[in-house]
Amino acid sequence: MLRPTDLRGVYAIIPTPAKDGADHWDAVDTVDLVETERVINRLVADGVSGLIVLGTTGECATLTGAEYEAFVDCVLATVNKRVPAFIGTTALGTHEVIRRTRFAAQRGADGILLGLPMWQPLTIDMAVQYYRSVSEAFPDVAIMVYGNGRAFRFSFPPEFWSRVVDAAPTLIAAKYSRPQALLAALAASKGRVHFLPHDGGLGKFAELSPQTTTACWSTAASMGPEPVLAQMRAQLAGDKDKLQKVAADLAWVREPIRELVTDADLMATYNIQLEKLRIVEAGYCKAGPIRPPYNIMPEPYMIMVREHARRWRELCGKYAATDPQ
Repeated sequence: MLRPTDLRGVYAIIPTPAKDGADHWDAVDTVDLVETERVINRLVADGVSGLIVLGTTGECATLTGAEYEAFVDCVLATVNKRVPAFIGTTALGTHEVIRRTRFAAQRGADGILLGLPMWQPLTIDMAVQYYRSVSEAFPDVAIMVYGNGRAFRFSFPPEFWSRVVDAAPTLIAAKYSRPQALLAALAASKGRVHFLPHDGGLGKFAELSPQTTTACWSTAASMGPEPVLAQMRAQLAGDKDKLQKVAADLAWVREPIRELVTDADLMATYNIQLEKLRIVEAGYCKAGPIRPPYNIMPEPYMIMVREHARRWRELCGKYAATDPQ
């Protein structure tokens, strides 16, 4: 089983590619498996260290059971153990989580991305028991906590981390975005959890805890991974000057969507749309249309996304030319 120290490099988050017409209410069999295979092979060839699928960007909540299983089958068969693959198995209750996790484990998943059930908020006791149950059921499958406090209405406080590492020994990592809480979470987890920042927060995590900042997650990698790979290589090499230069470039790229990503309520409403549409506009992955009911994006926000994607393409060209692997 994977250990926390095994996680290094860029873990690309890919969308679940959709066929034309997937945004219609009566669509069936919406997953584009041909594109799924193509983009995974391209990302692995381009140097990503792992994959994370079926979270928010993966539209996990809007897939049917048959679509979910077809996609998982395709992802794991395509990866074929070349890099670690974490499969999202979050659902509304533990029984369905167990069913999904069993399916992923039987097909060779290295780990699962696991958020909390979203119907009602959980207490710390409930959350710890939830992860304990999954860990007990699958003692050879690594768990990455989907640490999105706003989405799951749970703050993931230090008490949770201190208790869950004892209750769920297969829990090795967290998809995390809170630098202000990082040091407390690291201390509470007793060094047993690898907290992966998103690519935009890597620099701050590196300032706070350079020794443990050895990997990041990135939805932007599905727009073209070159800038994020350059950033991660600089961090692993201890090249602070290069890290700052890449961070400045990434900040420039994100300027057009600042209004969306800094307003918590706005981001919560348009999270799927932002991620899926910027991937579509960048052109690296043929992500396809958005599945309903999240397939509405106001035109003013689309203008922001298009400019953001244009800048990202420009940056990919820069780093492909100047920062070869």
